Amino acid sequence: MRDSVGNLLADGDQVTLIKDLTVKGAGQTLKRGTLIKSIRLTGDTQEIDCKYDGIKGLVLRAEFVRKR
Repeated sequence: MRDSVGNLLADGDQVTLIKDLTVKGAGQTLKRGTLIKSIRLTGDTQEIDCKYDGIKGLVLRAEFVRKR
């Protein structure tokens, strides 16, 4: 799986958001530049599973992140 600029992603990587994202159901907006630690790859080629304070079960699309 690759991020928005083509870097290869792996389990445990840290990624940064490249645009503001509104999280459905959480009532929060994650701002551009937010650091997401310790991602996990899923079976889908474009989705990554991650943890963020106050948001359970956060799944992001790889097109919105950049490897740190």
